[in-house]
Amino acid sequence: MTWQRFNIFFMQCYKSIVQVEILFLRMKNISAIANQIIFFMLADRILISEPNITCLYTLMFYNVITYCVSYIKELIEKQDWSLYVTLTERSKIKHLAMSATKIVLEWTKAITFAVTLTFMLLVFGLEQGLKHYKPSTLYTTFTWIYYSTTEKTFAEMFPSILKFFQLETFENIEDLYAPVILRSFTIGISALFILIALPMASWRFLFVASYLNVYLSLKDLLHKSGATLQRERKILNRYRKATSEEIERFDDVCAVCLCGMTKARITSCHHLFHADCLRRCLKTSDTCPMCKRGLKLSY
Repeated sequence: MTWQRFNIFFMQCYKSIVQVEILFLRMKNISAIANQIIFFMLADRILISEPNITCLYTLMFYNVITYCVSYIKELIEKQDWSLYVTLTERSKIKHLAMSATKIVLEWTKAITFAVTLTFMLLVFGLEQGLKHYKPSTLYTTFTWIYYSTTEKTFAEMFPSILKFFQLETFENIEDLYAPVILRSFTIGISALFILIALPMASWRFLFVASYLNVYLSLKDLLHKSGATLQRERKILNRYRKATSEEIERFDDVCAVCLCGMTKARITSCHHLFHADCLRRCLKTSDTCPMCKRGLKLSY
């Protein structure tokens, strides 16, 4: 009876811990900030002789840079420059309350950006920085790379960078590969810093760092982006890759997107498509996008 009670108690505790972990991972902003602070603290212990909470100052500066970048990005991608809000999409009648709110919001963003930019110039351009804030070049390099891979504003740009190189390995599904690559990198570099910090940091801090930045991050990778990529790759692997001769024979044009193909997947009915185009079509139907035949395994 005692052993059974212990097992029940242990399972209840384990389920509670799992629920807390799931909740923590769902709060992406909080979990990202926690990972960043812990990694910066690791970098403080390894790369800075006198830390003096360098990690917090660094994180503050990086957040300021991120805000500036996100605001500029918003301006570049902005399509509606009107300060007024109409009652309907086609109406010319202005909604006074919403228009006033929009004007205040836009001016607030602009003023905040100007103040933030002025602050950055004072700190870095005019050398009016903090007295004890002296991060090394190596410290800045590692912390910035980690920050940019975990911050949403910069992480969203990574798929575009992968697409720019047009590597055939990704088969036009860079959006699925990007989060896996970024997450794997952050886990790897965190594990490396934890190993380096073994002689110079307390075991409690190293345990927390290992748990949050390695274990939970790995768990999130395996259950989310990694699982999604594996599932989509499994679907694509049902259809073999077309040879260059086959692509040339079919005029190397994908029938779905009408773009040229350098790499393609071939179906059982001998039609060629981009891997990503075929994957998207299979989400809505199990038939060939061209001849509408039921798709079977192709080897």
